[in-house]
Amino acid sequence: MPNQLVGETSPYLLQHASNPVNWWPWGSEALQRARDENKPIFLSIGYSACHWCHVMEHESFENKEIAATLNEHFVSIKVDREERPDLDQIYMNAVQMITGRGGWPMSVFLTPALKPFFGGTYWPPHSRMGMPGFDQVLSSITRVWAERRDEAEQQAEELTGHLQQAGPISGSGRNPDLELLHDAAVELQRSADGVRGGFGNAPKFPHSMSLQLLLHAWHRRPHDELLQLVRLNLDKMSRGGIYDHLAGGFSRYSVDADWLVPHFEKMLYDNALLTDVYLDGFLVTTDPEYARIARETLDYQLHYMTDPQGGFHSSEDADSEGVEGKFYVWTPEEIRQVLGNDAAERFCTVYDVTPAGNFEGHNILNLPHTIGECAKLHDWDEEKLQAELVQSRNKLLEVRDRRERPAKDDKILVNWNGLMIHSMARASGILDEETYLTAAASAANFLLEHVRREDGRLLHSWRSGQARIDAFLDDYANLINALVTLYEQDFDETWIDEAVPLAEMLLEHFHDDDAGGFFYTADDHEELITRIKDTFDNATPSSNAMAATALLRLGKLCGKTAYLQAAAETLQLGTAVMERSAIAGSQLLLALDMQIGPTPEIVLLGHSDELLQDLRQRFLPNHVLCGRTTVQAVTSEHLKNIFAGKPDSVETPTVFVCENFACQAPVSGEQAIRETWDKLTAHPTTPDSN
Repeated sequence: MPNQLVGETSPYLLQHASNPVNWWPWGSEALQRARDENKPIFLSIGYSACHWCHVMEHESFENKEIAATLNEHFVSIKVDREERPDLDQIYMNAVQMITGRGGWPMSVFLTPALKPFFGGTYWPPHSRMGMPGFDQVLSSITRVWAERRDEAEQQAEELTGHLQQAGPISGSGRNPDLELLHDAAVELQRSADGVRGGFGNAPKFPHSMSLQLLLHAWHRRPHDELLQLVRLNLDKMSRGGIYDHLAGGFSRYSVDADWLVPHFEKMLYDNALLTDVYLDGFLVTTDPEYARIARETLDYQLHYMTDPQGGFHSSEDADSEGVEGKFYVWTPEEIRQVLGNDAAERFCTVYDVTPAGNFEGHNILNLPHTIGECAKLHDWDEEKLQAELVQSRNKLLEVRDRRERPAKDDKILVNWNGLMIHSMARASGILDEETYLTAAASAANFLLEHVRREDGRLLHSWRSGQARIDAFLDDYANLINALVTLYEQDFDETWIDEAVPLAEMLLEHFHDDDAGGFFYTADDHEELITRIKDTFDNATPSSNAMAATALLRLGKLCGKTAYLQAAAETLQLGTAVMERSAIAGSQLLLALDMQIGPTPEIVLLGHSDELLQDLRQRFLPNHVLCGRTTVQAVTSEHLKNIFAGKPDSVETPTVFVCENFACQAPVSGEQAIRETWDKLTAHPTTPDSN
C-alpha cells in the first residue's frame, strides 16, 4: 500500500511512496502526530539524482524489518532538499556539528519540537566495514528515547542553541576593498592543482564562481598565471569524463583527481554556472573551443531538459537500470558496431576507449590529448578527422538515446531556472544565437505566469501543473538577476517592470533592517527552529551574494539608491566570509568587484546590431547596458532616470557612457563607438591595476 507521499509532486518523494516505511511529507499533520504520540521524528532528506539516496532506499527503506521499527517508534518524514532548501540548510548544519561532515542522504533524529539530537548521512542496513548499521542506529535511538529522554532533549537544546547562534552572522568589521579580491586570487592559486586543474584533491568540483573571480582579478591586475590557471581548469574539465562528449553538458563532479570518472548525475545549476564561465573564457581568450562547450551545454539543456511549457528541468539521475553510469559508458565492440572498423579505431584512439576500459571494465569518453594532438601524433589530416568525429559522435548519440535513460527530475525550480535564464540569455548575444534568447524569455515568462501567488509573490517549485512552497531568497535574487540580463539582451522594458516589484518584495520580506543582509526565508515563512542568513557559496552562489549582485545591477540601471545601499550593507556583512575562504566567498567578491567599479552605465541610442554584437563579444566584467533602438519613447517608469536628458531619436547610433548617472559627452558614429568599446574593455587604469 502506498504511504502518505503518494499525493506529492516531487519525483524524489514519489520514489518512496511505495516503501513499507510510513513516510509523511513535511507538514502540519506529521508534526502534530509526533507531538500527539510523543515520538521522535526521523527526518530523511535527499534528492532525486542522489546515488546514495537510492542505495539507502533499496537497502533500508524497502527492508520490512527496518520499516517496522521506524513505523512503531518514529514519525518518519521524507523531504526533497531541492523543494525545501530551508530545512536542508538548518539540519545539514546540525549534522555537520554532530559528525564533522555532511552529505546526502541526510538522516536526522528530532524531538517533537523539531530540535535535532542525533544525525548522520548514509548508513548501511547492517554493520559493515566499520560503519554502524541503520538497524543498530534505530535500536540505540529507540532505547535512548525510552530510557534517557532527558539526555536526548538536553542534547537537542544545546545543539539548537548552537544553530541559532550560527544563524545571524556578522561582518568582520573590515571595510570591503579590492585587496579582498586579490588576496582571494592568491589563495586560489595556492590551493590549485597546477597540473590537473581543480582546487585541492579528489573529489573535484567545478567551482565556476571561483574561476570567474580569477578572471576578474586578472582583468584588474593582468598576470599570465591567473589566466593560465583558468584555462587549465576549463581545458581539463571539458576534455575529461565529467563532460558529456556526445550530448554536451557536465556531470556534478569528478570522483578522481583527473576529471575522468564523474558522479554521473547532471544538475541544472552546474550547467548554468559552467556555461557562464565558459562564455567568459571565450570572451577573454577568443578560443572557439570554449564557445563550442558553452553551445553544446545549452543545446543539451534545450534538447533534453526543457519543459514543453518553457521552464527548465532540474536534473538527470546518475543511475539507469540500477547501475551508476551505465547509460554513458562504452566498449570498443559497441562502437565498432555503430561506426565500422576504421572510424571506430580512430574514435577509440581519440576518446580513450580500450578493451580493458577506464571505468569498471567499460569506457568513459574523454580526451587525454586534444584532437589536434591526436591528428599530429598519428599523421591524420586534422580537418578530415574533426569532420569524421562530428559524424561519429552524432551516430553514437543516436544509439545512446535508444538506451534506457536515467530518471529525470522534471520539477521546475525558480532559483535554478534563474541561473540558466541568465546564462542562456547572455549566450544569445555572445554566440549570436537567437534560439537561446527565445528559450530564456520563454522560461522567464513561464515562471512569472505560473510560479507565483495571486498577490505577485513568487513560489519556489512547479511540477505537473502545481506551483507550491513560498519562494526563498535565492528564488528572488536569481530571477531578478536573470530579468536584468534579459533586458540587456533585447531592451524589452517589461523585464525591468517585472524585476523592480520582485526587488521590492525582496527588501520588504527578506532584508534584515537591523544588521543588514538578507534572511534565507521571508518574514512570514513557516516558523522553524532558526532563521539563517546564507552567505557561503556551495554548489550554487550564496543567496546573499546573488541578492547583492542583482540589486547592484538593477539599482544602477534604475537609479535606485535603496538597492545600492542594501547591496553595500550585504557586502559589509560578508567580509568575514570573503576573508575566510576564496571558494566560499567568490560570488560576494564578484559583487564587491562590481560595487567598487568602475561600473559604467552604457546607454545606446539608435539601432545597430553590429555595434551591440561587438560590445557583447568583449570581456567587460562590470557594467550595465540599456538601449533604445527606435524612436519610441521609454515607457517604463523605472528606466526614466537613466534615459533622462537623452534625445528621443538620433540620426546615427549614439552612445552615452555614464558612471553613477553622470554622463560623458555622447559618442556618435561607428568608428567612434568602437573606439569607446576599446577604452571600456581595456584593463583598468586605476592605481589598483599597477
